[in-house]
Amino acid sequence: MLEEMTYKSRFLLIMAAAFVVGLAVFLLALAVGSTSIPFRKVIKALISPENVSERYIVIVRNIRLPRIILSFLVGAGLGTAGVIFQGVIRNPMVDPYIVGISAGAGTAVTFAIVFNLSFTFLYFSTIPFFAFLGALLTVGVVYGLAVENGRVPVMTFLLAGVAVAFILDALRSLVMVMGTQDIQQVVFWLMGSLAGSSWSDISMIFPYYLLGLVPLVLYINDLNLILLGEENAHHMGVDVERVKKILIAGATLVTAAVVSVSGGIGFIGLVIPHISRMLTGPDHRRLLLLAAAGGGLFLVISDMLARSLMPPMEIPVGIITALAGGPYFIYLLRRRRQGRW
Repeated sequence: MLEEMTYKSRFLLIMAAAFVVGLAVFLLALAVGSTSIPFRKVIKALISPENVSERYIVIVRNIRLPRIILSFLVGAGLGTAGVIFQGVIRNPMVDPYIVGISAGAGTAVTFAIVFNLSFTFLYFSTIPFFAFLGALLTVGVVYGLAVENGRVPVMTFLLAGVAVAFILDALRSLVMVMGTQDIQQVVFWLMGSLAGSSWSDISMIFPYYLLGLVPLVLYINDLNLILLGEENAHHMGVDVERVKKILIAGATLVTAAVVSVSGGIGFIGLVIPHISRMLTGPDHRRLLLLAAAGGGLFLVISDMLARSLMPPMEIPVGIITALAGGPYFIYLLRRRRQGRW
């Protein structure tokens, strides 16, 4: 009981701190970049644009603001999806890309770029559409390979995802070798980038993003019961297999939506849920919120660094997250080897 109160108090304190830090990071991200803007100009551009130059208004409202919002949505989506996959599969080393989502999206985008299927229609790029379609089709194939008599054994699901991802990676490499044009665009997308983000990207993914989040929120308490023991959960009225399928489908939809506009941004879905679990305990109701806040904040900071460290050149944000998350992943491996999970 005392431990639960401690976790709850810590959770409230951390969320309050995250809110304050988030506001500061939000203003800082609007101000810095290849063109630095004073904070007072940033605030004026947001609340009283008539007193600011048109150039600042365009940079703040049309370029940086949608990019910051999108980066938060992407990071939050990967964080929450990571919580679900780690919970359902019962392995803290799992991330949302384990079932081949990134490989499917990347292969579809490679085909679209190399074979000149990418274009803009009514301000919407077809690249996110192909990525989203490739991700969903891949998960459908993985699910079809893993299902046995209406059940989806977790280990079979994982192995099917790894196998399909290897095949798709090989196919993507073959297409890249065959097509010599626009390879740089493919590589930049595969490394993960939020360059060129716009309001249309947010409006395009938001319905799918929301549709994926709803079942995660509705069934998160059932996941807590399942983790206490599947037999106990069954006796308490939880349809274990059905809940697992719904949670995996929701997490997959969220991941496919964000990957379609960001490319393969690694380590957020692995590292953020694990840190959140260390801070707030195993209750997935709190864990989901903290991972969303942490993932969103982490990616906003990473993207701010990606576009500010070497102006006017922009570093793919996937490189920043890998440099930050890689060492922590090694730390997790060492902890596992020492039996201190």
